[in-house]
Amino acid sequence: MVQTPDPLGPPIVPRPPRQLLEGNTLAVLSMVAWAAGFPAADYLLQTWDPLMLITARLALAVGILIPIWVMLDGPLALIRARWGRGTVVGGIAFGLGAYLLLLAQDYTDPVTVAVIAAACPIAATVIEMIFEDRRLSMGFIIGLLASVVGGAIAAGGGPVLDLGLGAGMAVAACFLFSWGSWATVRDFPDLSPVGRTTITLAGGLLFVGCIAIGARLTGAVAAPPGLLVPGTLLPLLIYAFGSMALSQFLWLASVGRLGVAVASFHINVAPFYVMLILVALGQEWSWAQAVGAAIVASGVVIAQRGPR
Repeated sequence: MVQTPDPLGPPIVPRPPRQLLEGNTLAVLSMVAWAAGFPAADYLLQTWDPLMLITARLALAVGILIPIWVMLDGPLALIRARWGRGTVVGGIAFGLGAYLLLLAQDYTDPVTVAVIAAACPIAATVIEMIFEDRRLSMGFIIGLLASVVGGAIAAGGGPVLDLGLGAGMAVAACFLFSWGSWATVRDFPDLSPVGRTTITLAGGLLFVGCIAIGARLTGAVAAPPGLLVPGTLLPLLIYAFGSMALSQFLWLASVGRLGVAVASFHINVAPFYVMLILVALGQEWSWAQAVGAAIVASGVVIAQRGPR
């Protein structure tokens, strides 16, 4: 008797413990680096147009990553890379996606964006279900729910007040970022993590750079302040190198070990890391964010437990 195919798709194959440890460690480090960019972005948005800021961020990140890639993998890796595909993936996911996220923060506020970004694990899970036909285990579903709830608590614990254009941009950015992370690991298996990071961020730079040039020539946006303006260079370096180049490198390495769905759970701990950075700068400790981070961490553990 011929059996019908499983409509839920193939089960997720458990990964080796060492691979899980490496992947989760890389994800934590990536989110710490990414979190450092939120205070820097808030400061820079006071004087920078969002489009010019994201363009400068990508330009600095790519300018730092290209010589590192050449030193680590040699110039042939750079020459032989699939730049066309990198431009498509990077432009859509990390160019348009990053711009939409920054616009959402400018239209609303960091808390609203962080609460909506708590749904990133759902977006990443949908991506894996669509493109990999993955089956969801009960442990993964419980872990996913814990991640979303914990992320919302860590982001502020309150409801999202602005469900207009800014919220829609944040949701779109979540799906674009999740798809781009998955596509980068799939489409560039022969590249090292630094190569994957560079080629896709370069695509993002080409996308937003063309828009920025057109907007500047037409006078739609104001010229950015000079890099040597007091108080500008250091936040921009943190925002470009730490929160983008380093964070994206660590993130893609984590996705390669965990998959985009599980790795995305760590995104919801980012508000807690932001709070730790602000505490170091004099802000008060938030138990709500600490509890939310603990719930997300428990969700990460539950979701990665292999089938009995």
